[in-house]
Amino acid sequence: MQQETVPVLVPSEKTKQPKECFFIQPKERKENTTKTRKRRKKKITDVLAKSEPKPGLPEDLQKLMKDYYSSRRSVIELEELNLPDSCFLKANDLTHSLSSYLKEICPKWVKLRKNHSEKKSVLMLIICSSAIRALELIRSMTAFRGDGKVIKLFAKHIKVQAQVKLLEKRVVHLGVGTPGRIKELVKQGGLNLNPLKFLVFDWNWRDQKLRRMMDIPEIRKEVFELLEMGVLSLCKSESLKLGLF
Repeated sequence: MQQETVPVLVPSEKTKQPKECFFIQPKERKENTTKTRKRRKKKITDVLAKSEPKPGLPEDLQKLMKDYYSSRRSVIELEELNLPDSCFLKANDLTHSLSSYLKEICPKWVKLRKNHSEKKSVLMLIICSSAIRALELIRSMTAFRGDGKVIKLFAKHIKVQAQVKLLEKRVVHLGVGTPGRIKELVKQGGLNLNPLKFLVFDWNWRDQKLRRMMDIPEIRKEVFELLEMGVLSLCKSESLKLGLF
């Protein structure tokens, strides 16, 4: 009898042999990962948040004017833009309310407004950054204005022609608003700046982003365009005084 042969399996060369498995440790993270990140550009909000509030001074306005006009004017023209110290009123030292500040810079307000009878003009302009802020200022100046007539000079919900008609219709003593709308009224002949005696900037107040009105590029541009529409010449003739509240 023939013996049965048991087939022997020969491993194929193509059969993959098991390989040893190694556990690879993850690379340790560098302690300082911020070095690889791009530095975030500082915003005006970040700068102001870390700085202590400082009252605005006439030199601050002069410096901003010089920076703004430096690329547009010659050296001689820049010198002509310098305003005399006599045209600046005492600046707010951050202790005043609006009414107390206005009483200090204009102690003869009652007599002044009684003698004012010219339409299409105001005796005092207060310039701020927004319509909401303008309404706040109007409410906070009740103790100062007395019987004086106040006009809102901003664009929100009020058409420019309506403001022109109001200025033509009655005598107004105080105007509170934004530089853009005031500039438009002057341009259209609805507001005559010649009788203006006081121009006050809402300089120190900060919005939710901690920006002052002159920290906002659009507002700053409109302010300087307004200054060129007769304000600077009135200041130099000393018929108009500037205040920083």
